Amino acid sequence: MQNQDMNDGLYKILRARFPRDLSTSFIETPEGRRFSYADMLAASGRIANLLISAGARPGDRVMVQAPKSPQAIFLYLACIRAGLVYLPLNSDYRRDEVEYFLGDAEPRVVVCAPASPLSDDAVTAGRDCRRFTLDADGGGTLATASAELPDDLSEPELGADDLAAILYTSGTTGRPKGAMMTQRNLASNALALHRIWGFGPDDRLLHALPIFHTHGLFVAVNCTLANGTAMLFLPRFDAGEVIRLLPRATVMMGVPTFYVRLLAAPDFTRDACRGMRLFISGSAPLLPETFAAFRERTGHTILERYGMTETNMITSNPLEAERVGGSVGFPLPDVEVRVADPEGQPLPNGETGGIEVRGPNVFKGYWRNPEKTREEFWPDGFFRTGDVGRFDERGYLHIVGRSKDLIISGGLNVYPKEVETVIDSVAGVAESAVIGVPHRDFGEAVVAVVVPRAGPRLDPSAILAATKQQLAAFKNPKQVILVDDLPRNAMGKVEKNKLRQAYRNLFV
Repeated sequence: MQNQDMNDGLYKILRARFPRDLSTSFIETPEGRRFSYADMLAASGRIANLLISAGARPGDRVMVQAPKSPQAIFLYLACIRAGLVYLPLNSDYRRDEVEYFLGDAEPRVVVCAPASPLSDDAVTAGRDCRRFTLDADGGGTLATASAELPDDLSEPELGADDLAAILYTSGTTGRPKGAMMTQRNLASNALALHRIWGFGPDDRLLHALPIFHTHGLFVAVNCTLANGTAMLFLPRFDAGEVIRLLPRATVMMGVPTFYVRLLAAPDFTRDACRGMRLFISGSAPLLPETFAAFRERTGHTILERYGMTETNMITSNPLEAERVGGSVGFPLPDVEVRVADPEGQPLPNGETGGIEVRGPNVFKGYWRNPEKTREEFWPDGFFRTGDVGRFDERGYLHIVGRSKDLIISGGLNVYPKEVETVIDSVAGVAESAVIGVPHRDFGEAVVAVVVPRAGPRLDPSAILAATKQQLAAFKNPKQVILVDDLPRNAMGKVEKNKLRQAYRNLFV
């Protein structure tokens, strides 16, 4: 298996690792539904044939805003089997957001929940795309329209550089950018993680993550497929359900919020974790106190890793050697990581600088945005992550900050400019600065610091109403603070570091 030809497409590489006995479980749900690898192959084949009959051809985009379900995973697999570009959207995105994605990506097919903004005829009117629905129970027109179609599929030959997915990530300018992920990007990362995390035939993954995100889709699902084993598939994280299912699992992937909430549950004990092999954390920094408390409570040391939308996973703490709290470990096999000065010159261990990465995991570029792509890559191929960190004397990478002011709340990315644009449009607002401050449950909480205009008193509830209407819930401020002015440097730029320092204990 280690000699897999990386010039093949993602599906072909994963398919070679499926179990010989296709009756083996692939997905098991809390209510007892079970889908085998044979079920998955049949369902994904029928859906792929439906997408093709709807006019989709290799390279076309399939935009998905649907609830987490086994059928949503089958849809993802249908796309990679048919050479279609899978484009998942956060299920909480609002109408204004999805209209932008529609115009930018120009999908051939849209699959959405019945309550999604994409289900509104006015949103998709005039666009050259077919629409199907998919609900939380796996029902909808996607299921009914594919039910009678054949499950065998003539799969196209795909190359390593062909697109497999586009994931949108907001930028500091507030305009989301589509990160283009190739077949090689996803396949190389899946095989590397499968190997370094020691997956074997007895493993069973407890999956409580969302599947519109790199972590829950490409890391968790692709590792499972590469292992040819099963997932215990929860629709969302629920501490009680996770604790109930832990005795049936061996591996869990989560964001720090998951582990904080598990530690808050009295029945989360060492005995509940006795069959577990590995707990993995990512998507946001794990607080040292959570790292220590988890080890004390369970006897397990959480393995923290580091990645981002544009790069998949970059580094990981080791499986066998010491896992260092506050560190994200070592670069993955075939992945180069350097800490560099502003000119891209590598810095020695111990010095702090920009984290840059090069390797088969790094995305192809931003969709229809060559200028931004050129801006983020050095001529030698290293991608500037925007994160700031240092290597210690043993080679462990430590992330110390983010140069782009990104906020990670509950494992999801929030870009301040996007939130500020909405707030600044509210009557009575002169200007705003959105920051992230420490929060025990979410890792970071979104906070809006707002300067009112002269006149009638500004009501913070008007700001929250505007953000709730126009933005996904995870982007909404947890608190609005009214101030007379914002701190600025000599060039007039708002000094957000001072704001973060001033309000660092807001939720402590």
